[in-house]
Amino acid sequence: MESSAEATQRIARISAHLLPPNFQMEGSSILRRADCRTKGGAPGFKVAILGAAGGIGQPLAMLMKMNPLVSVLHLYDVVNAPGVTADISHMDTGAVVRGFLGQPQLENALTGMDLVIIPAGVPRKPGMTRDDLFNINAGIVRILCEGIAKCCPKAIVNLISNPVNSTVPIAAEVFKKAGMYDPKRLLGVTTLDVVRANTFVAEVLGLDPRQVDVPVVGGHAGVTILPLLSQVKPPCSFTPEEIEYLTKRIQDGGTEVVQAKAGTGSATLSMAYAAVKFADACLRGLRGDAGVVECAFVASEVTELPFFATKVRLGRNGAEEVYQLGPLNEYERIRLEKAKKELEASIQKGVSFIRK
Repeated sequence: MESSAEATQRIARISAHLLPPNFQMEGSSILRRADCRTKGGAPGFKVAILGAAGGIGQPLAMLMKMNPLVSVLHLYDVVNAPGVTADISHMDTGAVVRGFLGQPQLENALTGMDLVIIPAGVPRKPGMTRDDLFNINAGIVRILCEGIAKCCPKAIVNLISNPVNSTVPIAAEVFKKAGMYDPKRLLGVTTLDVVRANTFVAEVLGLDPRQVDVPVVGGHAGVTILPLLSQVKPPCSFTPEEIEYLTKRIQDGGTEVVQAKAGTGSATLSMAYAAVKFADACLRGLRGDAGVVECAFVASEVTELPFFATKVRLGRNGAEEVYQLGPLNEYERIRLEKAKKELEASIQKGVSFIRK
């Protein structure tokens, strides 16, 4: 039979998981739940999600908890972070989960992180353009990036908050002001455009989307989104009607979801999926895997613009190589010029927000 002391310890361990913190007794014989949660972490990387209680943040947090490359997962938000943290922490995967609520806890959420993912901000609603999101989300991104510059300046930053065409330049300016800017480590997440392109092209071709690879370049809004259908893998050809249909649908994918949700939200689940796909690629790059290539909106010399989305090779330092556009057909060249014109204004808007 077990001794009285052993029984007490066993009951204490069970209670530590079942009872909320305010019901737990303080004392040497009782384990606090916070202590229990710090044990058993798998080897891997430390990841923070800023905006973890939002429509994108919650499924993103769940999927990152499932990623075997994550050892510690920090969930930060200004509301509801404790509930999301408690919920996700019950998943029996290796990552240790910790929650952080409100700006006073932002620095603790960021300290020591290898990868920071930022879905924070307000979602797009029917009739709202990406520019309408700017004033609110720009301020949020500035505050969060100031925290990153102070607490984990060497972290890879995956920026999701819209409008990405402007928020990435905002983040860059914040890091420059802090003297901590490394263009390789700041990545605007445009993977959802690629995910949609792969899906829509596969539908037209009658293929499994996982067998399709469509490069999507430019930016992450409307006409700045340019799928290079001439470079689709496996190689194939499209009629002019198919090219027009696919290009427009890929560009308007976000609006399609906003309208279908009829005022209840924007693309959250597909965005979370795309964000995790890109984050996993970043973690594999950090691990040192070779040949990790994804599209992202980054500091670039591919065009005359300071930022541009193209394929990049991910490694231990972030975007270690930015690839050129490759050969474009006449249709793509015309639309590239339209994309650059709008993208230039969006980039300048972000830069001006910090410099004014």
